[in-house]
Amino acid sequence: MITTTTWSVATFEAAVGDAVLAPSIHNTQPWRFRRTADGIDVSVDEDRLLPMCDPDGRAARVSCGAAVYNLRLALAVAGAPARWRVRPGGSVARLVPAGSKPATPTERGLHRQIRRRHTNRSPFSEAGVEPALMVQLVEAAAGEGGWLHVVDDETTVWEIAALTRRADAQLNADPAYVAELRAWASRTDDSVEGIGRSASGAAPHEAELMVRRDFGGPSRRLARDTTVSPVLAVLGYQGEHRTHEFQAGMVLQRVLLRAADLGLATAIYSQPIEVPSIREQLRLVLARAYAPQLVLRFGYAPTTCYTNRRSVRDVIDR
Repeated sequence: MITTTTWSVATFEAAVGDAVLAPSIHNTQPWRFRRTADGIDVSVDEDRLLPMCDPDGRAARVSCGAAVYNLRLALAVAGAPARWRVRPGGSVARLVPAGSKPATPTERGLHRQIRRRHTNRSPFSEAGVEPALMVQLVEAAAGEGGWLHVVDDETTVWEIAALTRRADAQLNADPAYVAELRAWASRTDDSVEGIGRSASGAAPHEAELMVRRDFGGPSRRLARDTTVSPVLAVLGYQGEHRTHEFQAGMVLQRVLLRAADLGLATAIYSQPIEVPSIREQLRLVLARAYAPQLVLRFGYAPTTCYTNRRSVRDVIDR
């Protein structure tokens, strides 16, 4: 029996509708939602893990954490905020009601960006990003207990770019990885999962500073790729346990929504995280105590095509 202290079905389903707009690797959407007698469970969908790209489920847990952050915002804006914790084992997050109170202006502002935020897979403009905006993104990461390391010298930028290129080449040398990538890429624009053709961006170009995954987009001419603008940054959390990966996803989503609120486009690079030896080199380059979770790039770019999502009913466990 559902108690009167939990969220209504309508509130729950509306919040899930916002939660599923979180980013996920290859747009696999590896999450399940369950309304229980005393709260909401968000769990990793083991059937949607990527055995080649994400063999230990790290990226899926980060994606689920991002979905939890959207869920938290949606419930807060509904006037029924949640407390949360990640269960031991790191595959399920539990949200329980935290009373009734109005959402803060910050929560409302970030919630408005949920349906506007999207990953940019197209070229950025050469306009520089104001340092004050990056300070706000660093503060957003810290607000969720994480860190955003802004790379502000060209030598380190080039070093991270080289690590990303090496990781991408190593991954693409495995035919099974390429087959898995192709299975989720270049889908039709009406597909509810994977990367549709309009959202895939152009094919990677050898002149690009930060090599992108090849989702089967058309080739394009590229004269140059600036190093200082857009801005390169690396995101992480103060820990590397499976539960911390859920929390890293909440850090990621808060940063992405804040960036959208500031008018910034964001590109995401996970290749150097997917190769353990290169991930460790990246940690050493940044002189961080804990391994990074994602490499991000912030700048200015026109809105591109959004990836689609499965329906709410397809991700809820009844």
